[in-house]
Amino acid sequence: MTPLPLIAYRLLTRALEPLAPRLLDARAGRGKEDPVRVDERMGFTRAERPDGDLVWLHGVSVGESLSLLPLVERFVKTRPDLTVLVTSGTVTSAQILAQRLPAGVIHQYAPVDAPGVVARFLDHWRPALAVFVESELWPNLLLEAHRRGVKLALVSARLTEKTVENWARFPASARAVTGAFDLVLPQDAASARRLETMGARIDGLVNLKLSGEALPHDAAAFSRLSAAIGDRPVIVAASTHEGEEIAIVRALDGLDDRVCLILTPRHPERGPHIAQGLAREGYAFAMRSRGETIGPDTDIYLADTLNEMGLFLRLADVVVMGGSFAPALGLPPVGGHNPLEPARLGRPAITGPDASNWAPVTAALNSAGGLTLVQAPSDLAATVAPLLADPAAAKAMGERARRAAAEAGGGLDRLWAALQPLTPPPAPKRAGR
Repeated sequence: MTPLPLIAYRLLTRALEPLAPRLLDARAGRGKEDPVRVDERMGFTRAERPDGDLVWLHGVSVGESLSLLPLVERFVKTRPDLTVLVTSGTVTSAQILAQRLPAGVIHQYAPVDAPGVVARFLDHWRPALAVFVESELWPNLLLEAHRRGVKLALVSARLTEKTVENWARFPASARAVTGAFDLVLPQDAASARRLETMGARIDGLVNLKLSGEALPHDAAAFSRLSAAIGDRPVIVAASTHEGEEIAIVRALDGLDDRVCLILTPRHPERGPHIAQGLAREGYAFAMRSRGETIGPDTDIYLADTLNEMGLFLRLADVVVMGGSFAPALGLPPVGGHNPLEPARLGRPAITGPDASNWAPVTAALNSAGGLTLVQAPSDLAATVAPLLADPAAAKAMGERARRAAAEAGGGLDRLWAALQPLTPPPAPKRAGR
């Protein structure tokens, strides 16, 4: 029997469903939705569904979507008989996936959690297996997919205490929603405990963000930038957030004048705002989004573009991890970003005190001697300078990081094995006449 709160939620979302197009159009006007493809959020699509079985993989935003790529590639290579559908919920994730998904994989925006929309989406795509990398649970979508016999897996999930507190008010509903999953593999022990309190049966731990290959890059662009930089030492501040750019720039200002600092903001649309701050401080900088090049007098290269992190990390002698200094600057915490990205390329990295989203892997890299923790941007110069002065030491640190990253990345094989009982079997081959 369906718990009353879930019945109420279904009735409420059905009643509000007619308002969804107007709300989505308003979001599109603010750049939060893709105006060309906004109908996909309502379950409509121009894409045809190929014949045969289909596997659906979902990651809501950039980090979750990118973490799915190794699994997508495994399906494409190992089970070419299956159609792979990937959904995501943000414009940025769709832009990056358009460049990174293998040929033949279909991308759609995820449907909003309203009964009619969910039914329309499932009627069209008819998945046999759905794999979610999520931090939120959507009752209409999950329960309707379960009712239709779709095998459901929640993998590499990271649930916050706030999410669990919200569900704790409706324990029977929480058990019904988590009970829809055939496989639950959270990304860490804390999320596993939280899901267990909601009634989920935990089948192990998998963190997909620890899996995967080194980020790709454009070899021609690398050659051009490398030639422009010459023999200057390069520091890359990766995935920086509001307030961090100018703090890092100031902190490194006393280093050798030959140093080239590359700023790669997490949200490239902030480029013009960052540029204004650099101009006020009197720095000589070039913006990649404007096609400007690095010259002998360029102090800072503002790399305000999408999906080029692999390029900039390959140029780096030292990497400073953004998203990790907010508390030290009196700003709301971000939780850090993936330190495995520089580690897989053998680059030594430095992170600030706020790496809560990546605590286990940060600790592993630090313990291996491949990553250094500092407490504030003001500590960066004293940590970076010895690495720039001793390239052999920096290279050794990077190699330690590379080895630790390789040891951390075995989750994909465990996940693949766990998914096999839920994955449609290969269609039998027809005997030749």
